[in-house]
Amino acid sequence: MIIAWVLSLLMLLASLVNILERSVALELISLHASVDSGRKFIASEKALLECEEYLGNIAVLNHSACHIQSAGKNLWLISTKEKPTLQILVSLDEKTKQATRLNWRQEFE
Repeated sequence: MIIAWVLSLLMLLASLVNILERSVALELISLHASVDSGRKFIASEKALLECEEYLGNIAVLNHSACHIQSAGKNLWLISTKEKPTLQILVSLDEKTKQATRLNWRQEFE
């Protein structure tokens, strides 16, 4: 009887260790995904910022990491090519070539 009780405790401890290992593995995967998505988000924001800075000189931006579309009078839609896709609406002053962000959003599939 005592042997069965000790074996059941050992089985319970083994299952507890198994559950803890799985939990730690899932937490590490979650942490890695969070850090990776944060890096990609920052890279997309930097690409947008670069495209926004050089919007006055479109010839420089021909091979950029952004899609640039005219949205009307002095308004431009700039979106990143890489994931996550970020999009901004920019007003460009023709005289000073100064770009001002009017709107920002993340596109979801």
